[in-house]
Order: sequence, then structure tokens, then C-alpha cells
Amino acid sequence: MLSLQAEKQIVMDALIGRISEQKELTTYINSGKAEFVALYGRRRVGKTFLINSFFKQKFAFDTTGIIEGTKTEELMAFYTALIAYGYSGNMPTNWMQAFSALKEVLEKRKQHSKRRIVFIDELPCFDTPKSGFVKALDFFWNSWASRQKDIFIVVCGSATSWIIKNIIDNHGGLHNRITHEMYLKPFTLREVELYMKSRGARWNRLLILQTYMILGGVPYYLSLLNTSQSLAENIDRLFFSEQAELKREYDRLYKSLYRNPDQYMDIVKILAGHKQGLTRKEIATKMHLNQNGHLSKILDDLTKCGFIRYYNVSNKTSGGIYQLVDFYSLFYHAFGKKKTTDVHYWSHSINTPVQNTWFGLAFERVCMSHIPQILYALHLDNIRTEYYAWRSQEQNPAAQIDLIIDRADGIQNICEVKYSQTAYSLTKNEYDKILNRCDGFVKETQSRKGIHITMITTFGLKENAYSSIAQNSVVLDDLFSK
Repeated sequence: MLSLQAEKQIVMDALIGRISEQKELTTYINSGKAEFVALYGRRRVGKTFLINSFFKQKFAFDTTGIIEGTKTEELMAFYTALIAYGYSGNMPTNWMQAFSALKEVLEKRKQHSKRRIVFIDELPCFDTPKSGFVKALDFFWNSWASRQKDIFIVVCGSATSWIIKNIIDNHGGLHNRITHEMYLKPFTLREVELYMKSRGARWNRLLILQTYMILGGVPYYLSLLNTSQSLAENIDRLFFSEQAELKREYDRLYKSLYRNPDQYMDIVKILAGHKQGLTRKEIATKMHLNQNGHLSKILDDLTKCGFIRYYNVSNKTSGGIYQLVDFYSLFYHAFGKKKTTDVHYWSHSINTPVQNTWFGLAFERVCMSHIPQILYALHLDNIRTEYYAWRSQEQNPAAQIDLIIDRADGIQNICEVKYSQTAYSLTKNEYDKILNRCDGFVKETQSRKGIHITMITTFGLKENAYSSIAQNSVVLDDLFSK
């Protein structure tokens, strides 16, 4: 957990959170050798802001690709950046010439004991069909840049699957050339709290939780919030007004990442309608696709971009489960795409059963994105653990447990997640369902480990005849722990 002094410092700084990433970059910058860092992550997650803020825009060269640009347009963008850094030659007609020009610019900017930092943003955009961009980058790095101890190259892009395939896992000249890879995740609840404080918001943790359920920890989406308005007013403006900015974001999001986005968006839509997730076979059936390499590529791309998550299950014969975990996409499909003329739809839905039920489902997703905080709250961060989901193979409809923590000390924590705006009152019906799920799990898996039922709630359990079912408890404040 951060000290109070550290928290205050983060709030004062323009760059909120990203503590581990800043430590990594500091280590790399002080390595004393050439570095080639690939930074990737979801669109709008703050990759560019992190690099610009950390290096204070003191680059020897920087440029950014044009989304859906042609080869000529991408070369022009690169050339324009070269000119800004002192290049006086003709415009390159291919990427070999472009990187030769970059070498010329960098050789003129060599300074004793100072890094020459090169930042290429939205790198995948430069790789237009048959452009030869990756081969030229490979030649530039292998033939010259890797031999310069003061060269520090950072490349990043939102097309995560492209970065991984063509740069990090490249089987050609760039194979094993990347010195470091960094995956930038969305903010945690704690970082969202710090971010909102930095903007003068005095929102309590329940309100921050509700914000997270809708927007996730995506800094750009959070930046659109007007802190002088209520959360409901903000959501009405961003999703339900006539010019709702985040309703239009959905198509842009997926079309900016994938050249043929339709099937990606179809899978996201299907998973949005199945909160417990689907197996690969179930997805193939609903998509009317064969279980071939094409489906595997789509699922892999969506997983690497952080939109869906693959969960192991205890019964290995049944395969894993894919779940949609991108909060913005979940909210968009549940409410944002509604054809409503009510520009105050979210405000008018407060405390309705539909909204409260959705909050309950969204809270489960929040918990699954904060496993380290849950382990810390249960004092399990120093014990070897595995976590997974379980789905019954015998019950119909199939019972499912979204989170089981399998511990090396012979205990399994079966976690039940319950959302409410006050202390949660467990009913007899829920009590019986929990016991039935636990019994089904033990019977089908033949587990011989001890079972600890763990209740994860917002404000704890209200004491009644059924609250004693829980051996462990995790509350909302615990999810803000680090």
C-alpha cells in the first residue's frame, strides 16, 4: 500500500499512478546499452501520455502513424517529423530511405552521456500492405541502432495483436531484438481514485466504483467526466445526449484496432449477452464458424487487447471460458446502444431493478480485475495460489463459480460476489444456492481440500441467520488497497 506522502506526490504530478511502469522505464534508461522497448495496450489507455510525460517530450526524434493512412501518407508523416528534427533531404520514397534519413538525423544529435530517445507512436499504422516497413525497421535496428549504447527506442500502438506478432514475437530479423516489452493496463480502482482527486472531484468510493463499472480504468474516458456534474449527469451526456461522445466511440474503438473488425465485434456482442462466458465451442456454434485457426486468431487478438479474458476451469476436459471484461464494451451493449430518445435515461434509471441488477453483474467483473487486491486482503499474497472459474458438467442449468482461489496450504476459497449500496443481507435462498454450488464443486472435482466460503461485498455482510456461512470477507475498501 502506498504511503500518504507517496499518494500526495502522485496527485501533485501530471502523471497519475503508473508507478511500476515508471520504475521499469527508469531502469531501462539507466542500463548503459541500446534499448528497444515495445509498449502496448488498449486504445485510450494512456500509452502516449505515459511516454510523453516520463521523458518530458525530450526526444531526439518522435513521430506518430496515421490511422488508416496510405503508404504515401505514412511516409509523409515520417518525413514531416524528420524535417522538424533538422533533416534537409528529399522526401523518402520507401521505408529503407526513411530509416536511413532517421540515422542521419540521430547521428547529428549525439551528445556525451545523454540518451538519444526515439519515440514512434501508433507503429502499426506505418505498416501498410506490402510497404516493407517492418523489414526496414529491422535493418535500422540490427545494422546500426543496436550498436549505439545511447540509443533508446520506444515503439507503441493500440493494435496490440500487431505489436506482439510483428515486433515482440517477430520470427524474422527482429526476432529476440526487442529488449523489453511493457503492457499498459487500465487504471486500478485506486488509481482512478487518485486521478479523480487530482481533478478536484470529491467522490466517495461507491461512486468511484460505479464510475469504474461503466468506464473501466481507461484514462481518456475518465478525462471526459465533468466533476461539477453528478455521475448520472455525466453518463447521460456521454452516452444518451444527441451528440453522445462515447456512443460513437464504440465503432471507432474496434475499427482502429482491426482491419476487418466485423467478426471481432460480433464475438464481443455475443459475449456481452452471456455474463458467465462461453467456451470456444459455444462461441463457434453461435457464430456459425468452424473451430479453426481463424476463430483462434480472433479470440487471441481480443484477449491480447484486453477486451476478453480466458479463464481456466477446474475440469480440464471442458475447456476454458471466454468472458467479455472490457467495462466500456459491456456498458455499451447493456445500455449505451439503446435506441432511446430520453437524453436523461441513466438519471431516470437510478435504483430501478434493471440498473441495480446490472451493477451486481458489473461488480463481479470489477472483482475479477482486482485479484491481487483480493489476495492481499485475504493475506494470501505470500502464498502460492492459482485461481480459476468452475462450471458444472452435470447440473442443468449449469452452476458456475466465477472465482476459486486454490491455495498451496490445502485450502480453496470459493468466492461469492454481492453488490449493494449498504451492508448486504444474505437470504435463505442465496444461502442454499451457495451451499449447493459448493457441494456440486466438491462432488464433480472430487476435491479433498478444505473449502472456505469468501464473501466479497461492498460494505460487508449484515449479521443475520445466514451470514455465518462466510469464513472470509473482502469489502470495497480492500479493492482500493494498492
